[in-house]
Amino acid sequence: MKKTIGMFAHVDAGKTTLAEQLLYQTDAIRHRGRVDHKDTFLDHHVIEKQRGITVFAEQARFTYRNSDYYLIDTPGHVDFSPEMERAIAMMDAAIIIVSAVEGVEGHTETVWSLLKKHDIPVFFFINKIDRTGAEQGRVLKEIRSQLTRDVCDIAGLQEDGRMEEELAEFIAERDDELLEHYMEDGYEPVLWLETMQKLVHEGGIFPCMNGSALQDIGVAEFLQRLDILTITHYQTDKPFAGRVYKLRYDEKGTRITFIKVLAGTLKVRDEVQYGEEFFEKITGIRIYSGNKFTTVNEAYAGDIVAVTGLSEAAAGEGLGTLKEPASYEMVSALKSKVLFDRSLNAKDVLGYFKKLDAEDPSLNVSWEERSQDIHFHVMGVIQLEVIKQVAHDRFGLDISFAEPEILYRETIDGPGVVGYGHFEPLGHYAEVHLKLEPGPRNSGISFESICHPNDLEIGTQNVIRTHLFERDHHGLLTGSPVTDMKITLLTGRAHNKHTSGGDFREASFRALRQGLEKARNILLEPFYEFRIKIEVNHIRRILTDIQTAHGSFDTPETHDNYTIITGKVPVATFINYGPEFASITGGKGTLNLVLAGYYPCHNQDEVIEQIGYKKDADPDYSSSSIFCAKGHGYTVPWDEAEAEMHCL
Repeated sequence: MKKTIGMFAHVDAGKTTLAEQLLYQTDAIRHRGRVDHKDTFLDHHVIEKQRGITVFAEQARFTYRNSDYYLIDTPGHVDFSPEMERAIAMMDAAIIIVSAVEGVEGHTETVWSLLKKHDIPVFFFINKIDRTGAEQGRVLKEIRSQLTRDVCDIAGLQEDGRMEEELAEFIAERDDELLEHYMEDGYEPVLWLETMQKLVHEGGIFPCMNGSALQDIGVAEFLQRLDILTITHYQTDKPFAGRVYKLRYDEKGTRITFIKVLAGTLKVRDEVQYGEEFFEKITGIRIYSGNKFTTVNEAYAGDIVAVTGLSEAAAGEGLGTLKEPASYEMVSALKSKVLFDRSLNAKDVLGYFKKLDAEDPSLNVSWEERSQDIHFHVMGVIQLEVIKQVAHDRFGLDISFAEPEILYRETIDGPGVVGYGHFEPLGHYAEVHLKLEPGPRNSGISFESICHPNDLEIGTQNVIRTHLFERDHHGLLTGSPVTDMKITLLTGRAHNKHTSGGDFREASFRALRQGLEKARNILLEPFYEFRIKIEVNHIRRILTDIQTAHGSFDTPETHDNYTIITGKVPVATFINYGPEFASITGGKGTLNLVLAGYYPCHNQDEVIEQIGYKKDADPDYSSSSIFCAKGHGYTVPWDEAEAEMHCL
């Protein structure tokens, strides 16, 4: 049986140390490394050794009893959350490590939400029970109150299914058939174990144990129960299906594509399809463990392998019979301009960064032709420092970054509007009518067509939809991407002779832009969701700071001598609050910030003036339409175009 297990934790909870113990106890490594000794098996990059944190999601292999395991150690710092999220889709189960001293922290909650979204079975390991201040009972209560009430202590579970009465009742209460059996016939170990396996797999219960990874307390027992309760069902007799997990370039510059084989088998020299147009031959298959690999000729369902031969496959892309790409939630709220030696060829520099962009699509590397500038989207300052070092080590580039800027978005408010777009220069023809309506906050762009096939063929309607989703669209206020909007295709018109390739792209973009001209546009900014834990005597000052920062908060919860405050606050006003918070609380408080999405901007007019976007000078967009008369095309401004439309 093949199983892929992910390791997750807030920084310094002991995630990498637990990974080292699991590998050591299964004879996958001969020496247990330590983060503070900079010799751990999975944190083998120079950057990780220098900083003492996991930056890249790396895998190791081990065998335990009758199962082959892939263990993925994920980044624990919020700046590298996109790397963590891309790894999640590969996993059959996850281990969340929580410190018995610090308890549930901000990143713990982020991890939990993502794992729930992807329906990954979760095990909890409460670590560092040997440390002064450790209270595993308190931490278990925090998990129950802040994450899930369906967590259960499995220390009393035996291999044959025998368990303590309290655990048996806990399981029975979550399965109606088992509860009925329990009431009538009592407890049967085998039946209880099978039900427990099913509940773990379906996310009905979440097993938990205590221990100390550093002192090797409870690790062997935890691994035993993890093995008992995780079941996978991969099918090798199906056609090949896989998903791209990540991309890397090896020391020779070869593009390495890491994939999870989800069904069937994959052999060297097999031709693999992805996207609509790519058919490429697999030229090599590697199985990595740490920074070392072995070459194989064949991989089977359940394997995570690195292949050569795929030149364009992107992270999250489906391969073979799997067509749907993965969707990711973790997005950047900041962008920063790259500062580099202008004596270098800018396009060469961009080429280097495009390699980083392929490895981490969340970077969203972009080139601005007019200013000859390169921009990155980033999660935080530590990520910028890592990129700077990577650029030096891999490409020999000495770069720095401008001060990070907030990434804004735009949407519309109020009643829906209809936008009209007509594109008819000589020899071309397309007309599109789109209804634009506000969507729920943080819902993105949705599309619906109520256009009759007699007006536009279904294939043409799909072309319009494709064009609308092929890129972000500039809003009118700052040129930021438009979001949180429902677009409905009402009708349109084509010409049997003159309509060609990009005509509907032009007409659709003009219709969208013309609709935005009519609508009430509003600016959105990124917000943090915060969780603050402070001593009671600091509450008044902290609440005042939140209000000053244009944030909002829920009713504070007081526990003994500390208070927990949760709420939302603009990234722009709170991004640099950490040092001040530490000063106020004397370093004893905890401040956890997680990107919560986009909400109306607290200083819209100021931001619009500062950015200075000129909507009529945007080379990529026009709200005007083009009509043709007497063999000549002519432009009609957006506020006059409706009167000349052909299918009103």
